[in-house]
Amino acid sequence: MRPGISRPGRRAVRRGRPPASLRTVACLLLWSLSCLVASMRLVHAAPDRIEIGQAAFESRDDGYYVSGDFELDLKPRIAEALDRGLTLFFVVEAELTRSRWYWFDEKSVTAALHYRLSYYALTRQYRLSTGNLQVGFPTLAEALGVMSHVRDWKIAERGGPVRPGESYAAAVRMRLDTTQLPKPFQINAIANRDWTLESDWKRSVFEAH
Repeated sequence: MRPGISRPGRRAVRRGRPPASLRTVACLLLWSLSCLVASMRLVHAAPDRIEIGQAAFESRDDGYYVSGDFELDLKPRIAEALDRGLTLFFVVEAELTRSRWYWFDEKSVTAALHYRLSYYALTRQYRLSTGNLQVGFPTLAEALGVMSHVRDWKIAERGGPVRPGESYAAAVRMRLDTTQLPKPFQINAIANRDWTLESDWKRSVFEAH
């Protein structure tokens, strides 16, 4: 080989492969970026379930009532479906069960309070309905805030199956009722945990008066 002329093949190989120090820095940058993305997802992720706080059963002159507080937030996929026109149905369930030593326990009361949540793009309002009552809200947070606080819900009449002086196992919970969704969403809800949204049962002992 003539002096002053290098071998092109060997130099090309050296140019195409960065030094080890640069490769290490690149790996560290990619690792830091992945950690940042994961932390952002954790910060903005909605809770996996509905949390239930206080719940109380009460005897009154005209019947028996329930009040309860829930912490409710929609997962991103559910909130996006709501904003695109899907109506969501939530149900609060309450039970009073009387223990019987001689037979199976008697479920004296089973009651359900239904909520219907929808979004109207023309008015940019969220509509929350329960029974014959319908109220509009400018934000989703306000609608969820009202639904999260159940107050003075009558579950049984006086003189009905609840016996004054008896003790009952009381339980209450809230859940997203996926059986009310359109069929394609029901199938998706079975296979996708993002559509599973419910609280545990809040259990206590209720002394009827």
